[in-house]
Amino acid sequence: MATMLMQALYRCVAGIDVHKKMVMVCVLWEENGELKREIRSFSTVFEQLDHLKRWLKTLGVTHVAMESTGVYWKPVFYALENDFEVLLGNARHIKNVPGRKTDVKDCEWIASLLRCGLIRGSFVPPEPLRDLRDLTRYRVKLVQTLNREKNRVQKVLEDAQVKLSSVVSDVFGKTGSGLLQELLKGEEFDEESLKRLVERNVRASLSEIQAALKGRVREHHRFMIQAHLDMIAHTTEILQRVEGQIETCVGPYSKEWGLLQTIPGVSETAAAAILAEVGPDMKPFASEDHLSSWAGMCPGNNESAGKKKVLASTLAM
Repeated sequence: MATMLMQALYRCVAGIDVHKKMVMVCVLWEENGELKREIRSFSTVFEQLDHLKRWLKTLGVTHVAMESTGVYWKPVFYALENDFEVLLGNARHIKNVPGRKTDVKDCEWIASLLRCGLIRGSFVPPEPLRDLRDLTRYRVKLVQTLNREKNRVQKVLEDAQVKLSSVVSDVFGKTGSGLLQELLKGEEFDEESLKRLVERNVRASLSEIQAALKGRVREHHRFMIQAHLDMIAHTTEILQRVEGQIETCVGPYSKEWGLLQTIPGVSETAAAAILAEVGPDMKPFASEDHLSSWAGMCPGNNESAGKKKVLASTLAM
Protein backbone atom coordinates (compact mmCIF):
# COMPACT_ATOMS: atom_id res chain seq x y z
CA MET A 1 0.00 0.00 0.00
CA ALA A 2 1.02 3.61 -0.58
CA THR A 3 0.73 4.35 3.15
CA MET A 4 3.75 2.14 3.87
CA LEU A 5 5.91 4.74 2.12
CA MET A 6 4.58 7.55 4.32
CA GLN A 7 5.70 8.27 7.84
CA ALA A 8 3.32 6.89 10.46
CA LEU A 9 2.37 9.15 13.36
CA TYR A 10 0.38 6.61 15.36
CA ARG A 11 1.27 3.01 16.18
CA CYS A 12 -2.20 1.45 16.19
CA VAL A 13 -5.25 3.08 14.60
CA ALA A 14 -8.72 2.14 13.40
CA GLY A 15 -10.74 3.39 10.46
CA ILE A 16 -14.51 2.98 10.46
CA ASP A 17 -16.79 2.98 7.43
CA VAL A 18 -20.21 3.86 8.87
CA HIS A 19 -23.52 2.59 7.49
CA LYS A 20 -27.04 2.67 8.89
CA LYS A 21 -27.15 -0.94 10.12
CA MET A 22 -23.47 -1.90 10.28
CA VAL A 23 -19.93 -0.57 10.37
CA MET A 24 -16.79 -1.90 8.71
CA VAL A 25 -13.72 -1.48 10.91
CA CYS A 26 -10.09 -1.77 9.86
CA VAL A 27 -7.30 -1.78 12.46
CA LEU A 28 -3.76 -1.03 11.29
CA TRP A 29 -0.65 -1.54 13.41
CA GLU A 30 3.06 -2.08 12.84
CA GLU A 31 4.68 -5.25 14.12
CA ASN A 32 8.37 -6.08 13.55
CA GLY A 33 8.58 -3.51 10.77
CA GLU A 34 5.59 -5.00 8.95
CA LEU A 35 2.18 -3.32 8.63
CA LYS A 36 -0.57 -5.57 9.96
CA ARG A 37 -4.30 -5.15 9.36
CA GLU A 38 -7.50 -6.75 10.55
CA ILE A 39 -10.99 -5.96 9.24
CA ARG A 40 -14.26 -6.80 10.97
CA SER A 41 -17.90 -5.77 10.68
CA PHE A 42 -20.22 -4.89 13.56
CA SER A 43 -23.89 -4.10 13.85
CA THR A 44 -24.77 -0.58 15.00
CA VAL A 45 -26.95 -1.72 17.89
CA PHE A 46 -25.75 -0.75 21.37
CA GLU A 47 -24.47 -4.19 22.38
CA GLN A 48 -22.44 -4.63 19.19
CA LEU A 49 -20.88 -1.20 19.53
CA ASP A 50 -19.81 -2.19 23.03
CA HIS A 51 -18.15 -5.30 21.53
CA LEU A 52 -16.42 -3.02 19.02
CA LYS A 53 -15.05 -0.86 21.82
CA ARG A 54 -13.69 -3.86 23.73
CA TRP A 55 -12.11 -5.29 20.57
CA LEU A 56 -10.33 -2.02 19.81
CA LYS A 57 -9.02 -1.86 23.37
CA THR A 58 -7.72 -5.42 23.10
CA LEU A 59 -5.69 -4.52 20.01
CA GLY A 60 -4.27 -1.40 21.66
CA VAL A 61 -5.93 1.14 19.38
CA THR A 62 -5.35 4.74 20.43
CA HIS A 63 -6.89 6.74 17.55
CA VAL A 64 -10.10 6.15 15.60
CA ALA A 65 -11.40 7.96 12.51
CA MET A 66 -14.69 7.86 10.64
CA GLU A 67 -16.57 9.87 8.03
CA SER A 68 -19.47 12.16 8.91
CA THR A 69 -22.15 10.04 7.26
CA GLY A 70 -25.54 11.70 7.83
CA VAL A 71 -26.58 11.12 11.44
CA TYR A 72 -25.35 7.51 11.49
CA TRP A 73 -21.90 8.46 12.78
CA LYS A 74 -23.35 9.72 16.07
CA PRO A 75 -23.99 6.44 17.94
CA VAL A 76 -20.58 5.12 16.86
CA PHE A 77 -18.78 8.32 17.87
CA TYR A 78 -20.56 8.54 21.22
CA ALA A 79 -19.76 4.89 22.01
CA LEU A 80 -16.02 5.44 21.49
CA GLU A 81 -15.33 9.07 22.43
CA ASN A 82 -14.54 8.41 26.10
CA ASP A 83 -11.99 5.65 25.43
CA PHE A 84 -10.17 6.75 22.26
CA GLU A 85 -9.06 9.83 20.40
CA VAL A 86 -11.89 9.90 17.84
CA LEU A 87 -11.70 12.04 14.71
CA LEU A 88 -14.77 12.81 12.64
CA GLY A 89 -13.52 13.51 9.12
CA ASN A 90 -15.19 15.39 6.31
CA ALA A 91 -16.16 12.80 3.68
CA ARG A 92 -15.23 15.14 0.83
CA HIS A 93 -11.76 15.78 2.23
CA ILE A 94 -11.10 12.07 2.76
CA LYS A 95 -12.11 11.16 -0.78
CA ASN A 96 -10.02 13.95 -2.31
CA VAL A 97 -6.73 12.80 -0.77
CA PRO A 98 -4.67 11.41 -3.71
CA GLY A 99 -3.16 7.93 -3.77
CA ARG A 100 -6.18 5.76 -3.15
CA LYS A 101 -6.29 2.42 -4.92
CA THR A 102 -9.55 0.97 -6.25
CA ASP A 103 -9.16 -2.32 -4.37
CA VAL A 104 -8.78 -0.68 -0.94
CA LYS A 105 -11.85 -0.79 1.31
CA ASP A 106 -13.17 2.51 2.64
CA CYS A 107 -12.39 1.61 6.26
CA GLU A 108 -8.83 0.63 5.32
CA TRP A 109 -8.31 3.89 3.43
CA ILE A 110 -9.56 5.90 6.42
CA ALA A 111 -7.25 3.99 8.76
CA SER A 112 -4.31 4.55 6.41
CA LEU A 113 -4.90 8.30 6.28
CA LEU A 114 -5.36 8.49 10.05
CA ARG A 115 -2.14 6.55 10.69
CA CYS A 116 -0.21 9.17 8.72
CA GLY A 117 -2.04 12.15 10.24
CA LEU A 118 -3.88 13.09 7.04
CA ILE A 119 -7.36 13.39 8.55
CA ARG A 120 -8.40 16.63 10.19
CA GLY A 121 -11.13 16.08 12.75
CA SER A 122 -14.30 18.13 12.70
CA PHE A 123 -15.43 20.06 15.77
CA VAL A 124 -17.73 17.89 17.90
CA PRO A 125 -18.76 19.61 21.16
CA PRO A 126 -18.93 17.71 24.46
CA GLU A 127 -22.20 16.13 25.56
CA PRO A 128 -23.58 19.06 27.64
CA LEU A 129 -23.15 21.42 24.69
CA ARG A 130 -24.65 18.86 22.31
CA ASP A 131 -27.75 18.81 24.52
CA LEU A 132 -27.87 22.61 24.52
CA ARG A 133 -27.44 22.63 20.74
CA ASP A 134 -30.40 20.26 20.31
CA LEU A 135 -32.54 22.58 22.41
CA THR A 136 -31.54 25.85 20.72
CA ARG A 137 -32.02 24.38 17.25
CA TYR A 138 -35.40 22.94 18.25
CA ARG A 139 -36.39 26.34 19.60
CA VAL A 140 -35.77 27.83 16.15
CA LYS A 141 -38.02 25.17 14.60
CA LEU A 142 -40.78 25.91 17.13
CA VAL A 143 -40.63 29.64 16.43
CA GLN A 144 -40.83 28.92 12.70
CA THR A 145 -43.86 26.68 13.33
CA LEU A 146 -45.56 29.48 15.28
CA ASN A 147 -44.96 31.96 12.48
CA ARG A 148 -46.34 29.56 9.88
CA GLU A 149 -49.51 28.92 11.90
CA LYS A 150 -50.04 32.66 12.41
CA ASN A 151 -49.67 33.22 8.68
CA ARG A 152 -52.25 30.51 8.08
CA VAL A 153 -54.72 32.31 10.37
CA GLN A 154 -54.15 35.48 8.36
CA LYS A 155 -54.77 33.54 5.15
CA VAL A 156 -58.12 32.24 6.44
CA LEU A 157 -59.16 35.73 7.54
CA GLU A 158 -58.41 37.09 4.08
CA ASP A 159 -60.40 34.23 2.55
CA ALA A 160 -63.33 35.22 4.79
CA GLN A 161 -62.94 38.87 3.69
CA VAL A 162 -62.04 39.97 7.22
CA LYS A 163 -59.37 42.71 7.17
CA LEU A 164 -58.36 42.54 10.83
CA SER A 165 -54.65 43.03 10.11
CA SER A 166 -55.43 46.36 8.41
CA VAL A 167 -56.71 47.94 11.63
CA VAL A 168 -54.72 46.03 14.30
CA SER A 169 -50.90 45.98 14.25
CA ASP A 170 -50.72 42.56 15.93
CA VAL A 171 -53.54 40.13 15.18
CA PHE A 172 -52.34 37.96 18.07
CA GLY A 173 -51.99 40.76 20.59
CA LYS A 174 -54.52 41.45 23.34
CA THR A 175 -56.98 43.34 21.11
CA GLY A 176 -56.54 41.05 18.09
CA SER A 177 -56.93 37.88 20.15
CA GLY A 178 -60.09 39.19 21.80
CA LEU A 179 -61.63 40.12 18.46
CA LEU A 180 -60.69 36.72 17.02
CA GLN A 181 -62.43 34.91 19.89
CA GLU A 182 -65.60 36.94 19.38
CA LEU A 183 -65.39 36.23 15.66
CA LEU A 184 -65.23 32.51 16.36
CA LYS A 185 -68.40 32.74 18.49
CA GLY A 186 -70.26 34.32 15.58
CA GLU A 187 -71.09 37.42 17.59
CA GLU A 188 -72.06 40.70 15.92
CA PHE A 189 -69.70 43.58 16.66
CA ASP A 190 -71.43 46.71 17.90
CA GLU A 191 -69.91 49.85 19.38
CA GLU A 192 -70.31 48.66 22.98
CA SER A 193 -68.59 45.31 22.40
CA LEU A 194 -65.75 47.00 20.51
CA LYS A 195 -65.20 49.45 23.37
CA ARG A 196 -64.81 46.48 25.68
CA LEU A 197 -62.38 44.60 23.42
CA VAL A 198 -60.28 47.34 21.83
CA GLU A 199 -57.35 48.75 23.79
CA ARG A 200 -56.78 52.52 23.93
CA ASN A 201 -53.46 52.33 22.12
CA VAL A 202 -55.13 51.05 18.91
CA ARG A 203 -54.96 53.87 16.37
CA ALA A 204 -57.89 52.79 14.18
CA SER A 205 -61.31 54.14 15.09
CA LEU A 206 -64.13 51.91 16.25
CA SER A 207 -65.99 52.45 13.01
CA GLU A 208 -62.95 51.39 10.97
CA ILE A 209 -62.52 48.26 13.08
CA GLN A 210 -66.22 47.43 12.76
CA ALA A 211 -66.04 47.76 8.98
CA ALA A 212 -62.88 45.59 8.81
CA LEU A 213 -64.57 42.82 10.80
CA LYS A 214 -67.53 42.53 8.45
CA GLY A 215 -66.95 39.65 6.07
CA ARG A 216 -68.26 36.35 4.82
CA VAL A 217 -67.24 34.15 7.76
CA ARG A 218 -68.50 30.61 7.31
CA GLU A 219 -68.37 27.65 9.68
CA HIS A 220 -65.42 26.32 7.70
CA HIS A 221 -63.45 29.48 8.43
CA ARG A 222 -64.22 29.25 12.13
CA PHE A 223 -63.09 25.61 12.23
CA MET A 224 -59.80 26.38 10.45
CA ILE A 225 -59.04 29.40 12.62
CA GLN A 226 -59.72 27.44 15.81
CA ALA A 227 -57.50 24.56 14.61
CA HIS A 228 -54.64 26.98 13.94
CA LEU A 229 -55.14 28.72 17.29
CA ASP A 230 -55.03 25.36 19.09
CA MET A 231 -51.79 24.55 17.30
CA ILE A 232 -50.35 27.93 18.28
CA ALA A 233 -51.29 27.40 21.93
CA HIS A 234 -49.80 23.90 21.97
CA THR A 235 -46.59 25.02 20.26
CA THR A 236 -46.27 28.00 22.61
CA GLU A 237 -46.50 25.67 25.61
CA ILE A 238 -43.74 23.43 24.23
CA LEU A 239 -41.62 26.50 23.41
CA GLN A 240 -41.85 27.71 27.01
CA ARG A 241 -40.75 24.29 28.28
CA VAL A 242 -37.83 24.23 25.84
CA GLU A 243 -36.73 27.72 26.88
CA GLY A 244 -36.82 26.64 30.52
CA GLN A 245 -34.64 23.64 29.71
CA ILE A 246 -32.23 25.90 27.80
CA GLU A 247 -31.80 28.04 30.93
CA THR A 248 -31.04 24.89 32.92
CA CYS A 249 -28.47 23.60 30.41
CA VAL A 250 -26.76 26.97 30.07
CA GLY A 251 -26.32 27.23 33.86
CA PRO A 252 -22.79 25.73 33.99
CA TYR A 253 -21.74 28.28 31.34
CA SER A 254 -23.39 31.29 32.97
CA LYS A 255 -20.16 33.31 32.90
CA GLU A 256 -19.62 32.81 29.16
CA TRP A 257 -23.35 33.31 28.53
CA GLY A 258 -23.22 36.65 30.31
CA LEU A 259 -20.11 37.77 28.44
CA LEU A 260 -21.76 37.04 25.09
CA GLN A 261 -24.70 39.24 26.06
CA THR A 262 -22.35 42.21 26.47
CA ILE A 263 -21.98 42.20 22.66
CA PRO A 264 -24.38 44.81 21.19
CA GLY A 265 -27.38 43.13 19.63
CA VAL A 266 -26.82 39.72 21.27
CA SER A 267 -29.80 38.73 23.42
CA GLU A 268 -30.09 35.89 25.92
CA THR A 269 -31.51 33.64 23.21
CA ALA A 270 -28.78 34.51 20.70
CA ALA A 271 -26.06 34.09 23.35
CA ALA A 272 -27.34 30.59 24.19
CA ALA A 273 -27.36 29.67 20.49
CA ILE A 274 -23.80 30.96 19.97
CA LEU A 275 -22.61 29.08 23.05
CA ALA A 276 -24.29 25.89 21.82
CA GLU A 277 -22.77 26.07 18.35
CA VAL A 278 -19.25 27.27 19.21
CA GLY A 279 -18.74 26.29 22.84
CA PRO A 280 -16.82 28.19 25.54
CA ASP A 281 -13.39 26.84 24.52
CA MET A 282 -11.81 28.41 21.44
CA LYS A 283 -8.97 25.88 21.19
CA PRO A 284 -10.60 23.92 18.30
CA PHE A 285 -10.33 27.09 16.18
CA ALA A 286 -6.86 28.21 15.17
CA SER A 287 -7.83 31.87 14.77
CA GLU A 288 -10.78 34.23 14.51
CA ASP A 289 -10.60 33.81 10.75
CA HIS A 290 -10.91 30.04 11.15
CA LEU A 291 -13.96 30.50 13.38
CA SER A 292 -15.59 32.91 10.91
CA SER A 293 -14.97 30.47 8.06
CA TRP A 294 -16.35 27.54 10.07
CA ALA A 295 -19.49 29.55 10.89
CA GLY A 296 -19.98 30.44 7.20
CA MET A 297 -19.67 34.17 7.86
CA CYS A 298 -16.70 35.03 5.66
CA PRO A 299 -16.81 35.77 1.90
CA GLY A 300 -15.85 33.05 -0.55
CA ASN A 301 -12.40 33.02 -2.11
CA ASN A 302 -13.21 32.80 -5.80
CA GLU A 303 -9.94 34.19 -7.19
CA SER A 304 -7.71 32.23 -9.56
CA ALA A 305 -4.61 33.44 -11.41
CA GLY A 306 -5.26 36.99 -10.28
CA LYS A 307 -8.81 36.99 -11.65
CA LYS A 308 -11.94 37.04 -9.55
CA LYS A 309 -14.59 34.58 -10.69
CA VAL A 310 -18.26 35.47 -10.58
CA LEU A 311 -20.41 32.66 -9.23
CA ALA A 312 -23.43 31.49 -11.21
CA SER A 313 -25.66 32.12 -8.18
CA THR A 314 -24.55 35.78 -8.22
CA LEU A 315 -25.39 36.15 -11.90
CA ALA A 316 -28.85 34.71 -11.29
CA MET A 317 -29.71 37.35 -8.70
